[in-house]
Amino acid sequence: MKVRVTKTFHFEMAHALYGYDGPCKNIHGHSYQLSVTVIGETNSENENPKQGMIMDFSDLKKIVEMSVISKFDHTLVLNKNSPHKTFVKKNLLIGKVVMVNYQPTSENLLIDFAKIIQNNLPLPIKLHHLKLRETPTSYAEWYAEDNT
Repeated sequence: MKVRVTKTFHFEMAHALYGYDGPCKNIHGHSYQLSVTVIGETNSENENPKQGMIMDFSDLKKIVEMSVISKFDHTLVLNKNSPHKTFVKKNLLIGKVVMVNYQPTSENLLIDFAKIIQNNLPLPIKLHHLKLRETPTSYAEWYAEDNT
């Protein structure tokens, strides 16, 4: 039988939306909440210390923290086409800056996170869905079934 488990992560990140027609065109930050749900069958091996689990929460935590959180936490994320790149090249922005090939919206971040996490999950565990909460009242979701 298939079971889903979810682990939630918190991180701080700043971004600016290049070309956007509202206030989010300016550099600003959010306290993000990322929920990662994986799906699989429980381990039924009697002598296995992971019996009854589809995946140890600590293993999922290591994967997400190493592949996503460590890269994006306390980071300024900018579209590589943004004029802000001039400040990055001249070292006028102090701190950790990540330039991405996309507009750093919650939706696009989820697509990127999904690819990263899927590539790091052990088989036969599969990524089921992600939820990225940008504010207490706003979030985006990604589902594997919508992207097959």
